[in-house]
Amino acid sequence: MHSREEKRPFDIRLVMERIRQAVQPFPKAALTQLADEGHASAFEQLMACIISVRTFDETTLVCARRLFALGRTPGQVAGLDPALIEEAINRSSFHEVKALRIHAAARRVVDEYRGVLPCEREVLLSLPGVGPKCANLVLTIACGENRISVDTHVHRIANRWGYIQTTRPGQSLHALEEKLPVEYWSEINRVLVPFGKNICTSRLPRCGTCPVLDMCRQVKVTGHR
Repeated sequence: MHSREEKRPFDIRLVMERIRQAVQPFPKAALTQLADEGHASAFEQLMACIISVRTFDETTLVCARRLFALGRTPGQVAGLDPALIEEAINRSSFHEVKALRIHAAARRVVDEYRGVLPCEREVLLSLPGVGPKCANLVLTIACGENRISVDTHVHRIANRWGYIQTTRPGQSLHALEEKLPVEYWSEINRVLVPFGKNICTSRLPRCGTCPVLDMCRQVKVTGHR
């Protein structure tokens, strides 16, 4: 175990290389998994991200697959009774509100964009229930853009490393945009989600098996495994 005084200089390239290898055995983040299954359109990714808010990935996957069985395009989902959407996603938290937001988003895309969700950040952010994390994930996964998506794992881990010093995810997004090499923008969420779920956990992180312990400053880590 490395004491905090013995840490080597933080090298983000080496960190990303090691973590990329470490997370290979673990399940992928929910939206990445759904894209691999063929649900890679901007609207499908948007619906999945709305479902994912405050919901575990395992539950998000179940709910998204059930919803996609009913409809995958804005036109199909706009034609559904919101109650059917809610029933499909009822294992997720706040499913009543999410169902209404998904239906409203589908209607807007049909009415204003001829049934095709544009790959435009401003449009995505104008939809109900869509914040910077979801907008950037959709743009990254479905639209091929290079953007940083900051969720609880990215925010926690980047601060725990000592790589940035922020108190809110919105601040972390701006800090990472200023500091993180562009080549890692679209990758950092994809690798830090499984890393944060399985190794660098919120409570009692597994520092004993962490591949980047020699560089991590372990900020605010008071206990670990």
